[in-house]
Amino acid sequence: MKVLIIGNGGRENALSWKIRQSPSVEHCQMVPAEPKEDLLATALSGGYDLTVVGPEGPLNDGIVDLFKARGLRVFGPSQAGAKLESSKVDAKIFMEKYGIKTAPYEVFDDFYASTAYLRRCRFPLVIKADGLANGKGVVICHTFEEGEKALEDLMVRKQFNQSGERVIIETFLEGFEASMLCITDGVRIKPFISAMDYKRAEDYNRGLNTGGMGAVAPNPFLTRSHLEVFEKEIMEKTLNGIKNEKIDYHGFLYFGLMVTAEDIFVLEYNVRLGDPETQAVLPLMKSDLVDVMLATLDEELEHRSLAWLDKRSCCVVACSGGYPQTFQKHKKITGLERVENNLFLSGVYQKDGEYSTNAGRVLSINAVDDSLENARARCYKDLQNISFEGMYYRKDIGKIEEGGK
Repeated sequence: MKVLIIGNGGRENALSWKIRQSPSVEHCQMVPAEPKEDLLATALSGGYDLTVVGPEGPLNDGIVDLFKARGLRVFGPSQAGAKLESSKVDAKIFMEKYGIKTAPYEVFDDFYASTAYLRRCRFPLVIKADGLANGKGVVICHTFEEGEKALEDLMVRKQFNQSGERVIIETFLEGFEASMLCITDGVRIKPFISAMDYKRAEDYNRGLNTGGMGAVAPNPFLTRSHLEVFEKEIMEKTLNGIKNEKIDYHGFLYFGLMVTAEDIFVLEYNVRLGDPETQAVLPLMKSDLVDVMLATLDEELEHRSLAWLDKRSCCVVACSGGYPQTFQKHKKITGLERVENNLFLSGVYQKDGEYSTNAGRVLSINAVDDSLENARARCYKDLQNISFEGMYYRKDIGKIEEGGK
């Protein structure tokens, strides 16, 4: 079997690593997320048996609908399904309709109306861009001034172009976050092992929001009782909504959760795997992922079980200087040959046998061990052997007992 993976970031590298382990796969190729017509031409000319869509952009652009119209097997939700991520407002409406708990909110498309509302609010609160923003369109505001600046950045300065023309202002929920990756064929839905990601740029959750600085799996704070509530009150209700809305959905579905002392709330949906949660979760999967994906496309997911290693996984992301704002590029990377654990490249390019940086998030190191303490120690040992100008990473990933989350 020949498999095409759309996207070439850390998530897609981890997907490729896992897919290549399947005995049914003879060839697996990653390609950048180009215009969907170009990707269709690549899939057709290459004779690929399966295409797996990694990032949200092509899904929102309707690549699954296009590929299916040409008779190709493609893994991912339709454009209608992708709206669960591409519009936070539509996702909120969906949650309300199907009784899925989420934070109270208001929607605004006018800057002056939104700031007037802000003056009546209690802080802290959360402001979100409605559209796609590479995981950076969420701002926690502790004062009116912070909220006004966030609204100005999104709605006036167009920080994320059209994605911030409409915003959500929602109640701040106190608790801990959890990530649940799932897979669904539109008939059944099955959860992966839980995870916890680290979004802030600096240690102990300080600094700006990022696409993700690291992750651990399973989530050390999520109990069996939490998982039971999630599956009954969130996961199954979401599947019920997908069925009722007649959405063509054969793919991954990510739930960003907030677990409070009273209940579990959905912060957001992603219609693909999370990054870097994927780099922490997939190394724990014992099952043949390709077999599970093919069963999902055939709506036979109920006949597949997911098996997991009884171990702990840690992933740490190394970034370019300046990220998540203006960052440096074209910095030579050394020491990759000394990595002893899983290395997933993301923002790099290779020229004349040398690797150089080409994005904000450059690479991630993953290690699996019997304890989280040992797994994180192995990650940081590898990172000490890697070097490029401006390189930085959080030092507290997986450091649970000392406030790393």
